[in-house]
Amino acid sequence: MAISDLAEYQVVILCGGQGTRIKGVSESLPKPLIDVGGKPILWHIMKTYSTYGIKKFVLCLGYKGETIIDYFANYHKRNHDFTMKISSSPFTRNLNPQGPGERSDLNKMSPATDADVDEWEITFALTGENTMTGGRIKRIEKYITEDLFFCTYGDGVSDVDISALLAFHKKKCKTATLTGVHLPTTFGIVEADAEDMVTSFREKPVMSGLINGGFFVFNRGIFDIITGDDCVLEEMPFKRLARSSQLGMFKHEGFWHCMDTYKDYMALNAMWNDKKAPWKIW
Repeated sequence: MAISDLAEYQVVILCGGQGTRIKGVSESLPKPLIDVGGKPILWHIMKTYSTYGIKKFVLCLGYKGETIIDYFANYHKRNHDFTMKISSSPFTRNLNPQGPGERSDLNKMSPATDADVDEWEITFALTGENTMTGGRIKRIEKYITEDLFFCTYGDGVSDVDISALLAFHKKKCKTATLTGVHLPTTFGIVEADAEDMVTSFREKPVMSGLINGGFFVFNRGIFDIITGDDCVLEEMPFKRLARSSQLGMFKHEGFWHCMDTYKDYMALNAMWNDKKAPWKIW
């Protein structure tokens, strides 16, 4: 599937989580803004989708949602040098730094362009601080323009093939598709023989079963089975879809990792700093 074929779709990202198990890092931030390699994990997720040509995002805001708005509203100012004249509110981005003794014409306003986010169209939806995952999705129904849309959590990165995911969903013709991923364990496994003698150690093996890794595709029918703000997507809606054979699973054998604990924070940053981040496909 060509990248141009995906450009019409939107991505809904659930950004309302508090990150209660990672408080040492996120006390003043919502979990999607926790830093990985100098950028919020939310940015990394959006980069994954935009690499496939999907540039329209709906962010379901909750806990400290204003900080997410502030991050993107001031993105260029946070990431580039600029010169400001206090008498006029626009700013001049220093696109072409000049030599000693030379100065920019402050009356000529240069557009603040950035290849990372230039073409992103972001809808910031205030979905309530205590709204559950299903309720957040229901609240953004009015912003969905196509018959199907992507959706994922604001704290998980992966090298999942978005084109293949969409093709799978269309082939199955179901209401919803979730991406099944392997969960790396945080503990090693000790193996022993029949005489209770240790035979081997397996350090942090990957579980053989699959868990819900997000990276969903939904048809508009998902809105019909969400009851309200207290509706948890992973409970009644998914159970109902499973009973009626309307929930498919796209099996992803590659990399997936969520930002759930401080240990996850350290692991993801180590991967990025060592230039071994499997999710970096751009």
